[in-house]
Amino acid sequence: MRKSDVQILVILITTPNRREAVRIGQAVVKKKLAACANILSPVTSIFRWKGRIEKSQEALLIMKTTSRRYAALAKAIGSMHPYEVPEIIALKVTKGLPRYIAWVHQETAID
Repeated sequence: MRKSDVQILVILITTPNRREAVRIGQAVVKKKLAACANILSPVTSIFRWKGRIEKSQEALLIMKTTSRRYAALAKAIGSMHPYEVPEIIALKVTKGLPRYIAWVHQETAID
């Protein structure tokens, strides 16, 4: 598969707190499953869970990866995430600074 055929993705993950976001972010960057992880904390989340409207303080983890690494990234997050159903949402990047896109490819390349 050519590099140009591999889509860059932005992954959104909520975690119960900043500590969990840092733990997950460091683990996946170390494994080259994501090029980087940004953490926004706290964020207020309002959602429906098991028939009730919930509101909680969470941390939002934003990662950059490639479509080639997405399955392994989602599996790794799922294995270490404390939520029963973790939010793992992938958004396609349609444009970006070519040097940054190349960097994401480089940092997530499978050795």
